[in-house]
Order: sequence, then C-alpha cells, then structure tokens
Amino acid sequence: MRALLSVANREGIVPFARALLALDVEVVATDGTREALAAAGIEVRSVSELTGSEPIAGGQVKTLHPAIYAGILARRDQPSQLAELEAQKIGLIDLVAVNVSPFAPQVGVRLVPIDEATEMIDIGGAALLAAAARNYAGVAAVANPARYPQVVAEIKQRGGVSAELRQRLAAEAYGLIAAYHAEIAAYLSNVAGDMFPGRLALVLEKVDDLRYGENPHQHGAFYREMTHRAGTLADATQLQGSRPSFNDLLDLDAAYAIAADFTAPTVTIVKHTDPVGLASAQELVEACRRALETDSVSCFGGIVGVNRELDGATAREIAANSYEAVVAPSFDQSALGILAQKPQIALLAVPPNPIAGPRDYGIANLDFKRIAGGLLVETKDDLGLDKTQLQVVTKRRPTLEELTDLLFAWRAVRHVRSNSIVLAKGGATVGIGAAQASRQTAVEIALRRAGDRAKLAVMASDAYFPFPDGIQAAAQAGVTAIIQPGGSIRDEMAIEVADRHHLAMVFTGRRHFRH
Repeated sequence: MRALLSVANREGIVPFARALLALDVEVVATDGTREALAAAGIEVRSVSELTGSEPIAGGQVKTLHPAIYAGILARRDQPSQLAELEAQKIGLIDLVAVNVSPFAPQVGVRLVPIDEATEMIDIGGAALLAAAARNYAGVAAVANPARYPQVVAEIKQRGGVSAELRQRLAAEAYGLIAAYHAEIAAYLSNVAGDMFPGRLALVLEKVDDLRYGENPHQHGAFYREMTHRAGTLADATQLQGSRPSFNDLLDLDAAYAIAADFTAPTVTIVKHTDPVGLASAQELVEACRRALETDSVSCFGGIVGVNRELDGATAREIAANSYEAVVAPSFDQSALGILAQKPQIALLAVPPNPIAGPRDYGIANLDFKRIAGGLLVETKDDLGLDKTQLQVVTKRRPTLEELTDLLFAWRAVRHVRSNSIVLAKGGATVGIGAAQASRQTAVEIALRRAGDRAKLAVMASDAYFPFPDGIQAAAQAGVTAIIQPGGSIRDEMAIEVADRHHLAMVFTGRRHFRH
C-alpha cells in the first residue's frame, strides 16, 4: 500500500505518517510536507523519486505528472490499465492525504492585491484530491486531518480503507474542492465588480449540529460563511449557558445587528427577530432600563443585544429580569461575575472586525430569501439617509429634539418586520407595531403599547401610508412628528391631516420593508 501526503495544514500529519509507516505503508510526500516530517525524525520518499523530475515553473508543478495521476486514477478492476502501469513501471497510489492552501482566510486577513491573491491559489492540491476522489473505488482521498485516526484504525483492522469510508472521504474531498473554487470565483467576481454572477456559489462550513430546527420535529444545523471576515455571530465565543437553539440564533443575530447599527450606547431586546424594546443613552445601564420600559411584558424571555462591553451595572439590570441570552462585543469581569449567578442566561461575545476597509466578498454582503426551487438574492438594506436628505412636507418643521428622535425611529423601524410602526421618545422606543397585514393595525398596536407615552412621541413607518387614518390616530394619541418614505397616491391627504393637527412630517424617499 502506498500513500501520498501533501498538506498545507500540518495538524496531525506527524503521528499519521508515523502510524502509516508502522503499518508497512509506503509513504511519499511533497517537499514541504517531507521537511515537516523530517524535522520530527520521520524519513519518507520524495515525490521527485516517483516522477523522476524536480519541481518546475517556480515550484508550481510538482505532482502534475503521469507517474502520480496514473497511479491514482488507474482502475483496480481493469487489468488493461494495471498492465499499462506495470509496463511503464508506475506504482499504484492507494491513499492521498491532501489539504489545499487556504485562500479565503489569507485574502480576508488584509487587503491583498489581486496578483498576490492569484499566487495563493492552490492548483496541485485541488487536482490531487479531485483525482483521488474520482477513483474512490480504489483510493482513499483524505482531505480532513480529523479523519487520520479513523483511516489508521481501518488499515490496522482491515488491511486497507473500507469502501464505505472511501465513499464518505470522496464526498468530503469534492465538497472541499467545490468550496475552495467557489471562494476563488467569489473573490474574482468581487474584484470585477460583478455582484450577481451567472452562477452564485454558497461557501459554508458547519459550525454545529443543533438540537432541532424551528420546531422539535425539524432537524437543524448552523453553518458559517467562509468568505466573510467581519466579526459576526458566527464568530462569537459562548461564555456561559446552554447552546443556543435554531430560534435563539435567529434572535441573537437580530439583536446584535440592531444594537450594532447605533453609535451611542444601545440596548435592544428581541423576540421572534423583532425588537420589543430599543434605547440609546449616555450610559449603557440607562439604555437597558429604557429598552425594557417599551414593553416589559413582551420583553420576558427575550434576547438582549448590546453594542458596548457589558458592564456590571448593566449586568445587574439584566440579572433582575428574565432573559434567554445576551450578545455583546465583550463582557467585563464584574458583568461575568454577576451573570454567573444566572447560569441559565447564555452569554455570547462577538469579536470586533479584524481590520478596517472592504474585505468581505462572495455572499457576505448579500441577503437571501428561500423559495421553492431557488433563492431570491439582494444586497443588504442599508440606511442610506442623513438629516440633510429629509424632505419636510408639512407647514411645521420638526424641532431639533423631534428630528433626533425621528432619525432614531427611522433607524429602528428598518429592523422591524413589515408592516412596521415605531413610536420613539428621548432616544428610546415607547411602542412597536410589527408584522401586520394592515399598516393601520400596526399603528394601533404601537399606540396601545405606548399608552400615555405616545404623547410628544414621534412615529416612523417603514413604508408610506396608503390612507391617512394611521396619521389621524397618531395625532389624536399625542404624536407630534412623523417620518415615512412618502410615495403614496394619497400623500396629499396625509399631509393635509398632519397639517390639520399641527404635526411635522418628513419624507425619506426610501422604504424599508422586511418580510
């Protein structure tokens, strides 16, 4: 039995090679792998001994040789092919352990010029794996170092790798090759400015199997994007609590995205991916209190998202209520000590972005909606607005205080499922109406939740008002200013109602549906 080793990831390769040699497996290795083994006192044959030629083209061509590929691809059940190899003195290769040089991590860790990125592309490793996987009937294609002990155990017990394991290894190898080439395609498309290429590849690696999906009868798993480099929930470290469920992860992601969208110290409380409380303040603990005040009943059992290091004062506020999890950039020691008394609350710390500047590519800057037979793909919904772009359409202009709250509410409403209405006052939500078929119903829900707090509040709507009844209801409840996209054929009626009640109303010219 002969094995060819050529690994970029040297994890486990020394004990693997040592175990193979102990089982009388002939081991051949490319120069880099051979040097790593020699440093550990393991001597193996070089690829050049099989090919009879040294690496050429600056070392790019080492294994691309008939003596290698014929030994891998020859069908063991075809006597004519075996005879051809024997006539040319080419031996069979029964095991190929290869992992390609990483591309996405290297390109993403800094802004790499395209010529340098192109030099990072591994040709030989991908080709070797593809050849071995294609002939899985006779060859074991080992792409994952975690498989080394299992492969050794089978050789020891059976004298070779079983057909069942070879098939699984081939599937893993083809998956790795496909993902690797997809990373490169995504990078080159990004450099070319092609956001929606003719073939869109999704490059994902499994983080964890989940207990179940949205419901207990559904299976679920968590996958991480390979082409993103920004700090996200997929990169988070869990500090305490049980592993998040499928639904917890959805809410944790929403909570962190909402909180991170604000620059001032901000806390949000999320249920079913919608904020049920959101506030910004000079101190994080005050933002936490005010977020809870939005709807203390709905906040029960929610997910807390924070955009600052969680401190002890805020941790005490969280510990005094019932929450499922907290996600933040980090937790100070006092916060960890306080929340340790509530071990049922999961704590997740999301690392910061590694570097500044554009580096994400592939699907990292896209959003998806699943439909039968395919995906709907779009760019992410950015805010795209500052106060200079607002169009005041009423006789009264908003005051500076109202304008500040309008911009806060407008930033908040795009995180609420449509049809959505947000009432805000003093940098905090006081009422939220989410996911309603009727915009009027969303207004009524937000007003009901706000109660007396609707007086002197402002209102944001993610899309235009098809009828002015929502504006009428808000005015009667004491709302003083409204922000909305505009664009309805009944805009003039809406403006007339606002003027009649001495409301200030501004149009943004941009809607924020979230289905």
